[in-house]
Amino acid sequence: MEFDRLSNQVIGCALEVHRQLGPGLLESAYEAALAMELEQHGVPYQRQAQLQVQYKGVTLDCTYRLDLVVAGELLVELKSVDSIEGIHEAQLLTYLKLSGLKTGLLINFNETLLKNGIRRRVM
Repeated sequence: MEFDRLSNQVIGCALEVHRQLGPGLLESAYEAALAMELEQHGVPYQRQAQLQVQYKGVTLDCTYRLDLVVAGELLVELKSVDSIEGIHEAQLLTYLKLSGLKTGLLINFNETLLKNGIRRRVM
């Protein structure tokens, strides 16, 4: 996979998490482990960043949480599902649009080979 340096760093950290833990755990375990791996590599991140929804100039009374925002420029949405579905990719694209971020990674840790569970999207 030929991606930008930051995406490659995150993917490398995710591969290490997958090597250590394997598939089959809850998303929260992978999020905690990936945050730890990013920390060890000196990659800045924000975990569970709040995303407020704007509609026609009004902030709605609802807030979403982004799994990880890495270096203020890369959105990382984690899954632990049988397979990535269209709705998961749509969620990533919507989060990118609403957050103003341009690049996102969707990582499904519930794969035998993690590379089969990685999608990168650019707005």
